[in-house]
Amino acid sequence: MAATAVAVLIGALPLPHAGADPVPSNASDALKRYNELSTQAEALNEEHLRAQEELADAQGALDQANRDITTAEEAQESLRGQVDLLTEASFQGARFNQLSALLVSDSQQDFLNRMSALGVLAHDSAEALRGLEEAVDGAADAARRATEATESANQAIGEIDRRKGALNQQIDEAREAYRSLSPADRRSLNDAGDTGPIPVPAGQAGQALAFALGERGKPYVYGSNGPNSWDCSSLMQAAYRSVGISVPRTTYGQAKIGRGVSRNEVRAGDLIIYYSGQTHVAMAIDGLRAVHASTEGVPVKVQDIESIGPVDVIRRVVG
Repeated sequence: MAATAVAVLIGALPLPHAGADPVPSNASDALKRYNELSTQAEALNEEHLRAQEELADAQGALDQANRDITTAEEAQESLRGQVDLLTEASFQGARFNQLSALLVSDSQQDFLNRMSALGVLAHDSAEALRGLEEAVDGAADAARRATEATESANQAIGEIDRRKGALNQQIDEAREAYRSLSPADRRSLNDAGDTGPIPVPAGQAGQALAFALGERGKPYVYGSNGPNSWDCSSLMQAAYRSVGISVPRTTYGQAKIGRGVSRNEVRAGDLIIYYSGQTHVAMAIDGLRAVHASTEGVPVKVQDIESIGPVDVIRRVVG
Protein backbone atom coordinates (compact mmCIF):
# COMPACT_ATOMS: atom_id res chain seq x y z
CA MET A 1 0.00 0.00 0.00
CA ALA A 2 1.43 3.40 -0.97
CA ALA A 3 2.37 5.93 1.71
CA THR A 4 -0.42 8.25 0.52
CA ALA A 5 -2.94 5.45 1.04
CA VAL A 6 -1.64 4.93 4.54
CA ALA A 7 -2.07 8.65 5.22
CA VAL A 8 -5.67 8.52 4.04
CA LEU A 9 -6.42 5.56 6.33
CA ILE A 10 -4.71 7.11 9.29
CA GLY A 11 -6.35 10.47 8.73
CA ALA A 12 -9.78 8.88 8.85
CA LEU A 13 -9.38 7.90 12.52
CA PRO A 14 -7.86 9.50 15.61
CA LEU A 15 -4.47 7.82 15.61
CA PRO A 16 -2.16 8.87 18.42
CA HIS A 17 1.03 6.84 18.65
CA ALA A 18 0.66 3.43 20.20
CA GLY A 19 3.14 1.51 22.31
CA ALA A 20 5.88 0.12 20.08
CA ASP A 21 9.35 0.38 21.53
CA PRO A 22 11.04 3.66 20.63
CA VAL A 23 14.00 3.02 18.33
CA PRO A 24 17.36 4.68 18.86
CA SER A 25 18.27 7.65 16.70
CA ASN A 26 20.96 5.64 14.92
CA ALA A 27 18.57 2.81 13.96
CA SER A 28 18.25 1.90 10.31
CA ASP A 29 15.64 3.65 8.19
CA ALA A 30 13.86 0.32 7.73
CA LEU A 31 13.60 -0.21 11.49
CA LYS A 32 12.32 3.31 12.02
CA ARG A 33 9.73 2.76 9.30
CA TYR A 34 8.66 -0.53 10.82
CA ASN A 35 8.29 1.10 14.24
CA GLU A 36 6.13 3.85 12.74
CA LEU A 37 3.86 1.42 10.91
CA SER A 38 3.50 -0.97 13.86
CA THR A 39 2.55 1.82 16.27
CA GLN A 40 -0.13 2.97 13.86
CA ALA A 41 -1.39 -0.60 13.53
CA GLU A 42 -1.62 -1.00 17.31
CA ALA A 43 -3.67 2.17 17.60
CA LEU A 44 -6.02 0.84 14.91
CA ASN A 45 -6.20 -2.48 16.75
CA GLU A 46 -7.42 -0.76 19.94
CA GLU A 47 -9.92 1.30 17.92
CA HIS A 48 -11.25 -1.90 16.36
CA LEU A 49 -11.57 -3.53 19.79
CA ARG A 50 -13.45 -0.48 21.07
CA ALA A 51 -15.87 -0.70 18.14
CA GLN A 52 -16.55 -4.32 19.08
CA GLU A 53 -17.36 -3.25 22.63
CA GLU A 54 -19.72 -0.59 21.31
CA LEU A 55 -21.50 -3.23 19.25
CA ALA A 56 -21.84 -5.50 22.30
CA ASP A 57 -23.32 -2.59 24.29
CA ALA A 58 -25.79 -1.81 21.50
CA GLN A 59 -26.86 -5.42 21.20
CA GLY A 60 -27.29 -5.60 24.98
CA ALA A 61 -29.52 -2.52 24.90
CA LEU A 62 -31.55 -4.04 22.07
CA ASP A 63 -32.03 -7.31 23.95
CA GLN A 64 -33.16 -5.42 27.08
CA ALA A 65 -35.59 -3.29 25.06
CA ASN A 66 -37.09 -6.40 23.48
CA ARG A 67 -37.51 -7.97 26.93
CA ASP A 68 -39.20 -4.77 28.14
CA ILE A 69 -41.57 -4.88 25.17
CA THR A 70 -42.59 -8.45 26.04
CA THR A 71 -43.15 -7.51 29.70
CA ALA A 72 -45.19 -4.45 28.78
CA GLU A 73 -47.34 -6.41 26.30
CA GLU A 74 -48.04 -9.08 28.93
CA ALA A 75 -49.02 -6.35 31.39
CA GLN A 76 -51.33 -4.80 28.81
CA GLU A 77 -53.05 -8.12 28.20
CA SER A 78 -53.62 -8.70 31.92
CA LEU A 79 -54.85 -5.17 32.61
CA ARG A 80 -57.14 -5.14 29.58
CA GLY A 81 -58.83 -8.23 31.02
CA GLN A 82 -59.30 -6.47 34.33
CA VAL A 83 -60.73 -3.37 32.66
CA ASP A 84 -63.12 -5.56 30.64
CA LEU A 85 -64.40 -7.22 33.81
CA LEU A 86 -65.02 -3.88 35.47
CA THR A 87 -66.80 -2.62 32.36
CA GLU A 88 -68.99 -5.73 32.29
CA ALA A 89 -69.85 -5.21 35.95
CA SER A 90 -70.82 -1.67 35.14
CA PHE A 91 -73.25 -2.78 32.43
CA GLN A 92 -74.79 -5.26 34.84
CA GLY A 93 -75.72 -2.47 37.26
CA ALA A 94 -72.71 -2.51 39.54
CA ARG A 95 -72.00 1.10 38.75
CA PHE A 96 -74.60 3.20 40.54
CA ASN A 97 -74.72 6.69 41.90
CA GLN A 98 -75.35 8.01 45.40
CA LEU A 99 -79.06 8.70 44.70
CA SER A 100 -79.80 5.18 43.48
CA ALA A 101 -77.90 3.77 46.46
CA LEU A 102 -80.09 5.81 48.81
CA LEU A 103 -83.37 4.83 47.07
CA VAL A 104 -82.75 1.10 47.09
CA SER A 105 -81.12 0.81 50.51
CA ASP A 106 -83.04 -1.03 53.24
CA SER A 107 -81.23 0.70 56.06
CA GLN A 108 -78.56 3.22 56.87
CA GLN A 109 -76.01 0.41 57.12
CA ASP A 110 -77.09 -0.97 53.76
CA PHE A 111 -76.64 2.49 52.25
CA LEU A 112 -73.14 2.72 53.75
CA ASN A 113 -72.28 -0.72 52.41
CA ARG A 114 -73.46 0.23 48.93
CA MET A 115 -71.51 3.48 49.04
CA SER A 116 -68.39 1.55 50.10
CA ALA A 117 -68.85 -0.83 47.18
CA LEU A 118 -69.24 2.15 44.87
CA GLY A 119 -65.95 3.59 46.11
CA VAL A 120 -64.13 0.28 45.72
CA LEU A 121 -65.38 -0.16 42.19
CA ALA A 122 -64.44 3.37 41.22
CA HIS A 123 -61.00 2.95 42.75
CA ASP A 124 -60.43 -0.39 41.02
CA SER A 125 -61.52 1.04 37.68
CA ALA A 126 -59.21 4.03 38.02
CA GLU A 127 -56.29 1.84 39.08
CA ALA A 128 -56.83 -0.60 36.22
CA LEU A 129 -57.07 2.16 33.65
CA ARG A 130 -54.00 3.91 35.06
CA GLY A 131 -52.05 0.65 34.99
CA LEU A 132 -53.12 -0.02 31.42
CA GLU A 133 -52.06 3.45 30.37
CA GLU A 134 -48.65 2.97 31.99
CA ALA A 135 -48.23 -0.41 30.29
CA VAL A 136 -49.08 1.09 26.89
CA ASP A 137 -46.61 3.94 27.49
CA GLY A 138 -43.99 1.43 28.65
CA ALA A 139 -44.40 -0.64 25.51
CA ALA A 140 -44.08 2.46 23.34
CA ASP A 141 -40.94 3.56 25.20
CA ALA A 142 -39.41 0.09 24.90
CA ALA A 143 -40.19 0.02 21.19
CA ARG A 144 -38.50 3.41 20.76
CA ARG A 145 -35.41 2.19 22.64
CA ALA A 146 -35.35 -0.97 20.54
CA THR A 147 -35.36 1.13 17.37
CA GLU A 148 -32.52 3.31 18.68
CA ALA A 149 -30.54 0.26 19.78
CA THR A 150 -30.99 -1.36 16.39
CA GLU A 151 -29.68 1.79 14.69
CA SER A 152 -26.71 1.91 17.11
CA ALA A 153 -25.94 -1.75 16.47
CA ASN A 154 -26.05 -1.26 12.71
CA GLN A 155 -23.74 1.76 13.00
CA ALA A 156 -21.37 -0.22 15.21
CA ILE A 157 -21.27 -3.08 12.70
CA GLY A 158 -20.40 -0.62 9.95
CA GLU A 159 -17.71 0.95 12.12
CA ILE A 160 -16.22 -2.46 12.89
CA ASP A 161 -16.06 -3.29 9.19
CA ARG A 162 -14.44 0.05 8.41
CA ARG A 163 -11.86 -0.16 11.16
CA LYS A 164 -11.16 -3.83 10.53
CA GLY A 165 -10.41 -3.07 6.90
CA ALA A 166 -8.05 -0.25 7.85
CA LEU A 167 -6.41 -2.45 10.49
CA ASN A 168 -5.82 -5.34 8.09
CA GLN A 169 -4.19 -3.07 5.52
CA GLN A 170 -2.03 -1.43 8.18
CA ILE A 171 -0.93 -4.80 9.59
CA ASP A 172 -0.06 -6.04 6.10
CA GLU A 173 2.13 -3.04 5.51
CA ALA A 174 3.81 -3.37 8.92
CA ARG A 175 4.52 -7.05 8.29
CA GLU A 176 5.95 -6.26 4.88
CA ALA A 177 8.21 -3.70 6.52
CA TYR A 178 9.26 -6.30 9.08
CA ARG A 179 10.21 -8.75 6.34
CA SER A 180 12.47 -6.10 4.83
CA LEU A 181 14.48 -5.68 8.05
CA SER A 182 18.05 -6.84 8.27
CA PRO A 183 18.91 -9.79 10.54
CA ALA A 184 20.48 -7.34 12.99
CA ASP A 185 17.31 -5.25 13.17
CA ARG A 186 15.20 -8.35 13.72
CA ARG A 187 17.47 -9.50 16.53
CA SER A 188 17.10 -6.08 18.12
CA LEU A 189 13.30 -6.33 18.01
CA ASN A 190 13.23 -9.93 19.23
CA ASP A 191 15.38 -9.27 22.29
CA ALA A 192 13.28 -10.44 25.26
CA GLY A 193 15.26 -8.33 27.74
CA ASP A 194 15.32 -9.35 31.39
CA THR A 195 13.76 -12.79 31.79
CA GLY A 196 15.20 -13.55 35.21
CA PRO A 197 13.28 -13.85 38.50
CA ILE A 198 11.63 -10.64 39.69
CA PRO A 199 10.11 -10.55 43.19
CA VAL A 200 6.49 -9.37 43.49
CA PRO A 201 4.59 -8.14 46.55
CA ALA A 202 1.87 -10.12 48.30
CA GLY A 203 -1.76 -9.55 47.40
CA GLN A 204 -3.83 -9.52 44.24
CA ALA A 205 -1.85 -6.78 42.49
CA GLY A 206 1.37 -8.73 43.08
CA GLN A 207 -0.21 -11.95 41.85
CA ALA A 208 -1.47 -10.19 38.70
CA LEU A 209 2.04 -8.87 38.13
CA ALA A 210 3.45 -12.38 38.56
CA PHE A 211 1.10 -13.57 35.80
CA ALA A 212 2.23 -10.81 33.42
CA LEU A 213 5.90 -11.48 34.17
CA GLY A 214 5.30 -15.15 33.50
CA GLU A 215 4.29 -14.28 29.93
CA ARG A 216 7.64 -12.71 29.06
CA GLY A 217 8.97 -13.93 25.74
CA LYS A 218 5.56 -14.66 24.23
CA PRO A 219 4.77 -12.87 20.96
CA TYR A 220 2.55 -9.86 20.40
CA VAL A 221 -0.31 -10.44 17.94
CA TYR A 222 -2.86 -7.77 17.10
CA GLY A 223 -6.19 -8.58 18.75
CA SER A 224 -4.91 -11.75 20.42
CA ASN A 225 -6.44 -12.86 23.73
CA GLY A 226 -3.79 -15.42 24.72
CA PRO A 227 -2.69 -17.75 25.99
CA ASN A 228 0.12 -18.18 23.45
CA SER A 229 0.25 -14.56 22.30
CA TRP A 230 -1.09 -11.21 23.49
CA ASP A 231 -1.74 -7.62 22.63
CA CYS A 232 -1.10 -4.96 25.27
CA SER A 233 -4.59 -4.72 26.79
CA SER A 234 -5.43 -8.43 26.63
CA LEU A 235 -2.33 -9.21 28.72
CA MET A 236 -3.44 -6.76 31.40
CA GLN A 237 -6.98 -8.15 31.36
CA ALA A 238 -5.77 -11.74 31.66
CA ALA A 239 -3.34 -10.87 34.46
CA TYR A 240 -6.10 -9.42 36.63
CA ARG A 241 -8.57 -12.09 35.59
CA SER A 242 -6.13 -14.66 36.99
CA VAL A 243 -6.73 -13.19 40.46
CA GLY A 244 -10.50 -12.87 40.07
CA ILE A 245 -10.65 -9.19 39.08
CA SER A 246 -12.48 -8.14 35.92
CA VAL A 247 -11.01 -5.28 33.90
CA PRO A 248 -12.10 -3.97 30.48
CA ARG A 249 -10.63 -5.38 27.28
CA THR A 250 -9.38 -2.14 25.75
CA THR A 251 -6.80 0.43 26.81
CA TYR A 252 -9.56 3.07 26.80
CA GLY A 253 -11.60 1.09 29.31
CA GLN A 254 -8.56 0.28 31.43
CA ALA A 255 -7.75 4.00 31.60
CA LYS A 256 -10.95 4.53 33.63
CA ILE A 257 -10.93 1.72 36.18
CA GLY A 258 -9.73 1.81 39.76
CA ARG A 259 -8.34 5.13 40.90
CA GLY A 260 -5.78 7.47 39.47
CA VAL A 261 -2.33 7.83 41.02
CA SER A 262 0.54 10.16 40.24
CA ARG A 263 3.80 9.14 38.61
CA ASN A 264 5.75 9.26 41.89
CA GLU A 265 3.15 7.02 43.57
CA VAL A 266 3.50 4.14 41.10
CA ARG A 267 3.73 0.68 42.61
CA ALA A 268 3.53 -2.94 41.51
CA GLY A 269 0.36 -3.85 39.60
CA ASP A 270 -0.60 -0.32 38.55
CA LEU A 271 -1.74 0.06 34.96
CA ILE A 272 0.23 2.69 33.07
CA ILE A 273 -1.65 4.09 30.06
CA TYR A 274 0.50 5.73 27.40
CA TYR A 275 -0.01 8.48 24.82
CA SER A 276 -2.72 11.12 24.69
CA GLY A 277 -4.91 8.73 22.71
CA GLN A 278 -4.57 6.11 25.50
CA THR A 279 -3.59 3.44 22.99
CA HIS A 280 -1.04 1.42 24.97
CA VAL A 281 -0.85 -0.06 28.46
CA ALA A 282 1.83 -1.65 30.64
CA MET A 283 1.88 -2.97 34.22
CA ALA A 284 4.24 -1.43 36.72
CA ILE A 285 6.79 -3.67 38.43
CA ASP A 286 8.03 -0.86 40.67
CA GLY A 287 8.62 2.86 40.27
CA LEU A 288 11.09 2.34 37.43
CA ARG A 289 10.09 -0.71 35.38
CA ALA A 290 7.01 -2.14 33.71
CA VAL A 291 6.09 -5.28 31.79
CA HIS A 292 4.07 -5.06 28.59
CA ALA A 293 3.20 -6.56 25.24
CA SER A 294 4.68 -3.96 22.92
CA THR A 295 3.92 -4.60 19.28
CA GLU A 296 4.15 -7.35 16.68
CA GLY A 297 7.68 -8.59 16.24
CA VAL A 298 8.54 -7.72 19.85
CA PRO A 299 8.00 -10.25 22.69
CA VAL A 300 6.35 -9.48 26.02
CA LYS A 301 9.16 -7.87 27.98
CA VAL A 302 10.28 -5.64 30.82
CA GLN A 303 11.29 -2.04 30.08
CA ASP A 304 11.91 1.18 31.91
CA ILE A 305 8.57 2.94 32.36
CA GLU A 306 9.71 6.14 30.67
CA SER A 307 11.24 4.34 27.68
CA ILE A 308 7.89 2.89 26.61
CA GLY A 309 6.40 6.28 25.78
CA PRO A 310 4.79 9.36 27.32
CA VAL A 311 2.56 8.44 30.27
CA ASP A 312 -1.04 9.67 30.04
CA VAL A 313 -2.72 8.21 33.14
CA ILE A 314 -1.90 5.67 35.83
CA ARG A 315 -4.67 3.56 37.37
CA ARG A 316 -4.51 1.52 40.56
CA VAL A 317 -6.83 -1.47 40.22
CA VAL A 318 -6.36 -2.80 43.77
CA GLY A 319 -5.91 -0.66 46.89
